Amino acid sequence: MRVYTVHQITQYIKEVFELDPLLQDLWVEGEVSNYVHSAAGHVYFTLKDAQSELRCVLWRSQVAQQEYLPGNGDAVVVHGRASVYEARGSYQFYVDHIQLAGAGALFLQLQALQEKLEREGLFATERKRPLPRFPRKVGVVTSPTGAAVRDILHILQRRYPLAEVVLSPTLVQGEEAPPQIAAAIQALNDHTDVDVMIVARGGGSLEELWAFNDERVARAIFASRVPVISGVGHETDYTIADLVADVRAPTPSAAAELAVPDRRELRSQAMQHHALLQQRMLDRLAEQKKDVQQVLALLRRFSPRALVDRWRQSLDERFQRLYTRQEHRLRLWHEQIRGMGLRLQALSPQATLDRGYAIVSSRDTGAVVTRTAQVGSGDGIDIHVSDGHVTAVVD
Repeated sequence: MRVYTVHQITQYIKEVFELDPLLQDLWVEGEVSNYVHSAAGHVYFTLKDAQSELRCVLWRSQVAQQEYLPGNGDAVVVHGRASVYEARGSYQFYVDHIQLAGAGALFLQLQALQEKLEREGLFATERKRPLPRFPRKVGVVTSPTGAAVRDILHILQRRYPLAEVVLSPTLVQGEEAPPQIAAAIQALNDHTDVDVMIVARGGGSLEELWAFNDERVARAIFASRVPVISGVGHETDYTIADLVADVRAPTPSAAAELAVPDRRELRSQAMQHHALLQQRMLDRLAEQKKDVQQVLALLRRFSPRALVDRWRQSLDERFQRLYTRQEHRLRLWHEQIRGMGLRLQALSPQATLDRGYAIVSSRDTGAVVTRTAQVGSGDGIDIHVSDGHVTAVVD
C-alpha cells in the first residue's frame, strides 16, 4: 500500500487543473461578494450564483489594466483560469479581465461570431484590396443626420473636391440598423459606379456600435465589389466591420482622409516632380554635352592634322636625339684625344727632365751616355736639363 502526503495530492490536483485546456481559458458569470482590495494592491472576491461559490483573485498587475472594477452585488462576467492554492488545498479562479454581465454576454456573442467568420476567411489579409489612388466617386454609408456624415463631407471637400460623393443613408444604431446598413452597402454596389466606399458612424458604447458587429453587415462588406473603408466609433473601438473591411480607419474623419488624396500633397508632389524632371533634363543635357565633347576629342585625336602634328613632333624629337647623341660622341672623342695627349706628354723626355732628371750625351758622337764605359777621362759631354744644357769634361 502506497501512502501519499497531503502536498503530493495537492500538487497532483493542481497539475490536473493546469493541464486541462478548458480550465485555463474560461469565462464565468456570477454575482460579486466578499470584495476586498488589499493593501498590496491585489483584489479578492467571491463569485456566486444560486448553487455555488467560486473564490477569485485579481493580481495587482492585472488591476491596473481593468476599465471596470466591481463592487459587492454586481453581476459580472470574468475571464481567467482555475488552479489550486496549495497552501490551503483549495481551488480558486485567477482573473485577468472583468466586465459587467450584460456587456460580457455581448462580448461572448461577439467572440463567437468573430471566430465563425474568421474560419470562413472573411478576415483573410490576402483578400483585402488596395484603395484607388484617385477615386472619381466615393460612396458613404452612414446616418444622414449624424456628426459623422458632416465630418466626412467636410474632409472630402477639403482634401479632394474632384471626387463626387454618393450618400447611401441608413440607421446606424438599434435593431433595425443592421439590415439597413447591409442594404445601403448593396445599393451602392448595384446602382452606382462608386470606386470606393466608406461605412461609418461616430463613437458610442458597445451596445450603440452593435449594429456593426452584425453578421449581415459583415457579409455585405465582404461581398462588396469595391474596396470598403470602415470608420466606426473611436480609435479604441473595434467591430466585426473593421475586421472584414479592406481598410480600417480609427474614426469617420480618418476614413475620409484615407479615401481620397490631399490636393495640397498632390500639388507639392507635382512641384517636386517638376523640379525633379527639370533637374533630370539638365543632367541629360549635361551628359549629351559630355558625349559631344568626347566625340570632338576623338575627331581631333584621329584627324590628319593631329597625325601630321604627331609625326612632325616625332621627327623633331628624333632629330634632337640624333643631335644630342652626335654631340655626346664628339665630346667623348675630344676627351679621348685630350687624354691620349696627356698620356703622351707624361711619357715625353721633356717631362722626365722636368722631374729633375738629365740626359748626358757625348760631345763628339752625340750618343746618349747610358753607361760609364762609354766615356773616358778628358771626354767632353753635354748635359741636357729641363731648361737647356751645360757642357762638361769627364774627370
